[in-house]
Amino acid sequence: MDAVDDKILDVLRVDGRASFSEIGRQVGLSTNATAARVRRLEKTGVIVGYRVVLAADAPENTSGLEAFIDVRLDPAEDSEAFLAWTQQVPEIRDAVHVTGAYDYLLHIKVRDTAALDRLLRSLKKDGGAAHTQTRLALR
Repeated sequence: MDAVDDKILDVLRVDGRASFSEIGRQVGLSTNATAARVRRLEKTGVIVGYRVVLAADAPENTSGLEAFIDVRLDPAEDSEAFLAWTQQVPEIRDAVHVTGAYDYLLHIKVRDTAALDRLLRSLKKDGGAAHTQTRLALR
């Protein structure tokens, strides 16, 4: 990875459907060179997929609740599977492996308390969390 790869990723974060020629224009590469770099980023696992985020579900577009959730995984749960699962949940902005009583700290943003409740239930049902503790950000 170099500075050009970082610029390519920045473009794709804003518009995952940007064409190779558009990305190339923004980072100063030819269409073919850009395509080769994107394919390499996909092949090496830097880019693991693309997805549609609906406006109603986009965390940065909600004026709702920002929170931090401590997660202790079920002992049978695979840590890598949990991380992969968190990447598929648009409300989860970041998942950090931590030391202490909990395994992960999640930074989340949800629309309202009902959405927070759904996320917490999903963490336990689908994500493999055995125990959670939630703290709301006040500012």
